[in-house]
Amino acid sequence: MVNPEVIRRRLSQLDEYVSIVRRLGAYSLQEFLDDPEHYGSAERFLQLAIETTIDVGNHLIAESGWGPVDRYAEIPAILAQRGCVTPELRDKWIRMIGFRNILVHDYLDVDRTQVFRILHDGLADLEALRVALAAFL
Repeated sequence: MVNPEVIRRRLSQLDEYVSIVRRLGAYSLQEFLDDPEHYGSAERFLQLAIETTIDVGNHLIAESGWGPVDRYAEIPAILAQRGCVTPELRDKWIRMIGFRNILVHDYLDVDRTQVFRILHDGLADLEALRVALAAFL
Protein backbone atom coordinates (compact mmCIF):
# COMPACT_ATOMS: atom_id res chain seq x y z
CA MET A 1 0.00 0.00 0.00
CA VAL A 2 1.30 3.43 -0.94
CA ASN A 3 2.35 5.31 2.17
CA PRO A 4 1.43 9.00 1.82
CA GLU A 5 3.92 9.96 4.53
CA VAL A 6 6.81 8.49 2.52
CA ILE A 7 5.75 10.57 -0.46
CA ARG A 8 5.07 13.69 1.59
CA ARG A 9 8.51 13.62 3.27
CA ARG A 10 10.36 13.15 0.01
CA LEU A 11 8.39 15.83 -1.81
CA SER A 12 9.15 18.20 1.05
CA GLN A 13 12.85 17.46 0.56
CA LEU A 14 12.43 17.96 -3.18
CA ASP A 15 10.96 21.40 -2.49
CA GLU A 16 13.98 22.26 -0.35
CA TYR A 17 16.48 21.07 -2.95
CA VAL A 18 14.76 22.95 -5.78
CA SER A 19 14.69 26.09 -3.65
CA ILE A 20 18.44 25.81 -3.05
CA VAL A 21 19.33 25.31 -6.71
CA ARG A 22 16.99 28.11 -7.72
CA ARG A 23 18.98 30.48 -5.48
CA LEU A 24 22.22 29.24 -7.05
CA GLY A 25 20.81 30.21 -10.43
CA ALA A 26 20.87 33.86 -9.34
CA TYR A 27 24.60 34.06 -10.02
CA SER A 28 25.93 35.06 -13.40
CA LEU A 29 27.42 32.25 -15.46
CA GLN A 30 30.95 33.49 -14.74
CA GLU A 31 30.34 33.80 -10.98
CA PHE A 32 28.89 30.29 -11.01
CA LEU A 33 31.80 28.77 -12.94
CA ASP A 34 34.45 30.59 -10.90
CA ASP A 35 33.24 29.34 -7.51
CA PRO A 36 33.48 25.63 -6.69
CA GLU A 37 31.02 26.11 -3.83
CA HIS A 38 28.39 27.34 -6.28
CA TYR A 39 28.73 24.64 -8.91
CA GLY A 40 29.49 21.90 -6.36
CA SER A 41 26.36 22.77 -4.42
CA ALA A 42 24.27 22.92 -7.57
CA GLU A 43 25.53 19.53 -8.74
CA ARG A 44 24.87 17.88 -5.38
CA PHE A 45 21.43 19.36 -4.82
CA LEU A 46 20.36 18.55 -8.38
CA GLN A 47 21.49 14.99 -7.77
CA LEU A 48 19.51 14.85 -4.53
CA ALA A 49 16.43 16.32 -6.19
CA ILE A 50 16.52 13.70 -8.93
CA GLU A 51 17.21 10.93 -6.39
CA THR A 52 14.12 12.05 -4.51
CA THR A 53 11.92 11.64 -7.59
CA ILE A 54 13.42 8.19 -8.15
CA ASP A 55 12.65 7.22 -4.54
CA VAL A 56 9.04 8.34 -4.81
CA GLY A 57 8.55 6.60 -8.14
CA ASN A 58 10.12 3.40 -6.86
CA HIS A 59 7.90 3.49 -3.77
CA LEU A 60 4.77 3.93 -5.89
CA ILE A 61 5.72 1.02 -8.14
CA ALA A 62 6.73 -1.32 -5.33
CA GLU A 63 3.76 -0.60 -3.10
CA SER A 64 1.27 -0.76 -5.97
CA GLY A 65 2.64 -4.10 -7.15
CA TRP A 66 3.44 -2.82 -10.64
CA GLY A 67 6.44 -5.05 -11.10
CA PRO A 68 10.16 -5.04 -10.44
CA VAL A 69 12.50 -2.20 -11.29
CA ASP A 70 15.94 -3.20 -12.48
CA ARG A 71 17.11 0.21 -13.70
CA TYR A 72 16.12 3.70 -12.66
CA ALA A 73 15.05 4.59 -16.21
CA GLU A 74 12.30 1.97 -15.92
CA ILE A 75 10.55 3.98 -13.20
CA PRO A 76 9.30 6.78 -15.51
CA ALA A 77 8.34 4.20 -18.15
CA ILE A 78 6.26 2.14 -15.71
CA LEU A 79 4.56 5.22 -14.30
CA ALA A 80 3.79 6.47 -17.80
CA GLN A 81 2.29 3.08 -18.71
CA ARG A 82 0.05 3.42 -15.65
CA GLY A 83 -1.01 6.93 -16.67
CA CYS A 84 0.74 8.59 -13.74
CA VAL A 85 2.97 10.78 -15.90
CA THR A 86 2.61 11.95 -19.47
CA PRO A 87 4.89 10.57 -22.20
CA GLU A 88 6.53 14.01 -22.40
CA LEU A 89 7.22 14.09 -18.67
CA ARG A 90 8.41 10.47 -18.84
CA ASP A 91 11.00 11.45 -21.44
CA LYS A 92 12.16 14.46 -19.43
CA TRP A 93 12.42 12.33 -16.29
CA ILE A 94 14.50 9.73 -18.12
CA ARG A 95 16.87 12.52 -19.22
CA MET A 96 17.02 13.75 -15.60
CA ILE A 97 18.00 10.27 -14.49
CA GLY A 98 20.68 10.18 -17.18
CA PHE A 99 22.03 13.48 -15.91
CA ARG A 100 21.98 12.12 -12.36
CA ASN A 101 24.08 9.20 -13.57
CA ILE A 102 26.63 11.64 -14.99
CA LEU A 103 26.73 13.53 -11.69
CA VAL A 104 27.27 10.31 -9.74
CA HIS A 105 29.44 8.20 -12.03
CA ASP A 106 31.07 10.56 -14.54
CA TYR A 107 31.60 13.48 -12.19
CA LEU A 108 34.97 14.31 -13.72
CA ASP A 109 33.25 15.10 -17.01
CA VAL A 110 30.37 17.25 -15.75
CA ASP A 111 29.74 20.21 -18.04
CA ARG A 112 29.22 23.02 -15.54
CA THR A 113 27.73 25.27 -18.19
CA GLN A 114 25.05 22.61 -18.67
CA VAL A 115 24.47 22.56 -14.90
CA PHE A 116 23.99 26.32 -15.01
CA ARG A 117 21.51 25.97 -17.91
CA ILE A 118 19.54 23.41 -15.91
CA LEU A 119 19.28 25.90 -13.04
CA HIS A 120 17.60 28.28 -15.47
CA ASP A 121 15.70 25.98 -17.82
CA GLY A 122 15.27 22.62 -16.11
CA LEU A 123 13.70 23.32 -12.76
CA ALA A 124 10.22 23.61 -14.26
CA ASP A 125 10.53 19.96 -15.30
CA LEU A 126 11.33 18.94 -11.72
CA GLU A 127 8.37 20.99 -10.51
CA ALA A 128 6.03 19.38 -13.06
CA LEU A 129 7.22 15.97 -11.94
CA ARG A 130 6.61 16.97 -8.32
CA VAL A 131 3.01 17.86 -9.18
CA ALA A 132 2.49 14.49 -10.88
CA LEU A 133 3.93 12.60 -7.92
CA ALA A 134 1.97 14.67 -5.39
CA ALA A 135 -1.24 13.36 -6.97
CA PHE A 136 -0.68 10.21 -4.89
CA LEU A 137 -1.13 12.08 -1.60
